[in-house]
Amino acid sequence: MGDEKLVERVLEDWRTAPIDQRLRGMLGFLEKLTLEPAEVTAADVVPLRAAGLSDEAIEDAIHASVLFNIYDRMADTLGFDVPGPEAFAHGAKMLLRRGYL
Repeated sequence: MGDEKLVERVLEDWRTAPIDQRLRGMLGFLEKLTLEPAEVTAADVVPLRAAGLSDEAIEDAIHASVLFNIYDRMADTLGFDVPGPEAFAHGAKMLLRRGYL
């Protein structure tokens, strides 16, 4: 599913990976949201909108990031493993078929 080499490059360093500038901007925003949430202001969204991202896309990315961060912290706290790539691939196929609702 997808370009595994590109995914590896993004995971290694999203700043230098060959990705669309909109995605690079969103990843930078989400990094700040994760590491410095108290520092995020409305000004941080301005470059995303200027790059052509809709408020809906920005909100969707925020929701996905927040949920991942919560699940990751719960896994660390309670000592359970986050599913591996196979489980995520299976879940993605189901979501593509049925949708999120």
